[in-house]
Amino acid sequence: MPRIVLRSPTPADAPAFVTAVKASRRLHGRWVAPPSEAEAFTAYLERMRAPGHQAFLIVRADDDSLVGVVNLSHIVMGALRSAYLGYYAFAPNAGQGLMTLGLKAVCREAFQGLRLHRLEANIQPGNAASLALARRCGFRQEGFSPRYLKINGRWRDHERWALLAD
Repeated sequence: MPRIVLRSPTPADAPAFVTAVKASRRLHGRWVAPPSEAEAFTAYLERMRAPGHQAFLIVRADDDSLVGVVNLSHIVMGALRSAYLGYYAFAPNAGQGLMTLGLKAVCREAFQGLRLHRLEANIQPGNAASLALARRCGFRQEGFSPRYLKINGRWRDHERWALLAD
């Protein structure tokens, strides 16, 4: 029996999602600022419904609890066939290998289902858990981007990691 299931988020997920975000504040720390209110979750759903975006919830198969989120954004087809990838886990399901299973499943969907060639994840250098997850899933470091992304009101450095379909 599979340990996780991938599915798209829906408006019905708002209460569980917001609760999971609030319970995961220590886990997320300065690394990520996911939607922590119902209105912000609704705005997130709208962004993910726009062309070039796709969101996945990773859910435990045995009890339907939220494990984490993987977002594909700025999906470009044509000659590039690429997307940016963002992810975060939820407590108490972090540290059990479930995010690894979920991220690998999303990568399979991106490469086989969407027929992308490249996924790029930008990760803050101090985020050891996120870097380890990228490594476990086969991503390779390609570079460093100073002051790349504004998170929690501050521009943060990021390492560029990529995974190719081949």
